[in-house]
Amino acid sequence: MDSSEQRLEPVTVAPEAVHDMERKGAGHVELREQGRPDPNSDFVELPPDVKKRLMWKVDLRTIPMLVSLYLLAFLDRSNIANAKIEGMLEDLHMAGNQYNVALSLFFVTYIIFEVPSNAVLEKYFAFRPSWWIGGLTMAWGVMMTLHGVVNNYGGLLAVRLVMGALEAGFFPGAVLLLNKWYTKFELSARLAIFYAGAAIAGAFSGLLAYALVKMDGLAGVAGWRWIFIIEGIVTVAVGVLVPFLLADTPEKHCSWLTEDEQRYLTARLVSQDGGQHVHSKGRNFSWAVFWSVIGDWQLYVMAVVAWSESIPGYGLKFTMPQIIKNMGYTSSNAQLMTIPPYFCGAISAYVFGRLSDRFKRRSYFLVIPLVCQIVAYSILAALSTSIKHHIGACFFAVILAAVGSYPLTPGNATWMSNNLAGPSKRAIGLAYLFTLNNCGSVGGSYIYQSSEAPSYPTGFGCSLAFSVAGIGAVIVLDVVYARINKEKERLTEEEVRDMYTDEDLAKMGDRSPLFKYTL
Repeated sequence: MDSSEQRLEPVTVAPEAVHDMERKGAGHVELREQGRPDPNSDFVELPPDVKKRLMWKVDLRTIPMLVSLYLLAFLDRSNIANAKIEGMLEDLHMAGNQYNVALSLFFVTYIIFEVPSNAVLEKYFAFRPSWWIGGLTMAWGVMMTLHGVVNNYGGLLAVRLVMGALEAGFFPGAVLLLNKWYTKFELSARLAIFYAGAAIAGAFSGLLAYALVKMDGLAGVAGWRWIFIIEGIVTVAVGVLVPFLLADTPEKHCSWLTEDEQRYLTARLVSQDGGQHVHSKGRNFSWAVFWSVIGDWQLYVMAVVAWSESIPGYGLKFTMPQIIKNMGYTSSNAQLMTIPPYFCGAISAYVFGRLSDRFKRRSYFLVIPLVCQIVAYSILAALSTSIKHHIGACFFAVILAAVGSYPLTPGNATWMSNNLAGPSKRAIGLAYLFTLNNCGSVGGSYIYQSSEAPSYPTGFGCSLAFSVAGIGAVIVLDVVYARINKEKERLTEEEVRDMYTDEDLAKMGDRSPLFKYTL
């Protein structure tokens, strides 16, 4: 049997082992097992400096590539907003709400394929996620390039539909991959850095579009077409590198770790899941797991939190260049002026993610960004009819909206991940949450109607309403989770284990009396 397939138990680290780690250097962690501990005992953590070195190695093999891929995914998804103000609508003879239809069709196939994609990933690529993610990246990069060669509205709809199906597996797959490496209170900051790729993409898209439209007429190709062609080619090239640079799992296919480092990284996740039996049992996909996800109440309340970001956020992202242009800027300058909001959004995502992990509390760091959104959309709704006369206040509101928006998705995904037990349920549950989330994205693509420019009462009004609803949903989750945890505390662990076998507890997942919800 391969060593990576052997049963992994929590590892106790003795002082002499730590001395060995320090003496060996070279970035490797060497563990010496001091006998087999009781399977129900708490996991013994590494000394902070040793753990920091090891997690830095893991970070370097996961975070940079995932950030780069999400930057490209979001760039490829949202650059249509940049192409819009550079002549795409006129060249493709689009009018009315056809632009909104093109935006929403992307999310139709995106929604349909999110859950199946994560099911395929967990069942067939559980130990080789880099192959799956790399393949998807190359495929959607090809579709992005084809955006630049379509000659009519129908062609644009076709490539948007196919690209939505291909991108569907990336975000839930990436979140699932991070869950294979990090414990619950390491996850939020990493997810925030990962999701900040979207904000960086937003800033970069304006800058890149500004440069690429200067190619207008080169080889007889319009500037807006070069936006799609160049960005698509770059995406394909990066996709080729993914299987070689992105880490797979700590259990297999990671020659850059020692066997002892693999054991430690796997054992701590086993311990977090409640032991090897629970960890292994929860990895088996079944229709029972699927239906348990569909019937789980928390996903639907969490979906309201997700909509408080996706509806305002996607609406704003796809309309931001136009909103800024309405302030009196030229098309090119409007592209550049989208950079500050996205830059501030990236910083906000990271700061709130770090604070959430540090204080081990999720709800607080969702409510604060939602308050930012409420203030932002209140300002925009009040001043939008005279936006050219209140440029400073309105531009500040756009920045504040981005500051509120970007921490929400990583915070929400982390909270959901923390409160779903078992790898298989977590995989399907996260994908289902993102499916519900993107139902909101479809709605968000319609709330800013060209006929309502520049005041956009529907867009700003809906964004304000869903931000308020999001706060209500966070409060409901926090109160109900706390109540359930209190009820579970009535039984001691000894009493629970007298009542249930390990297999029973594994089947119960997050309904197990031993499972405590993260607040």
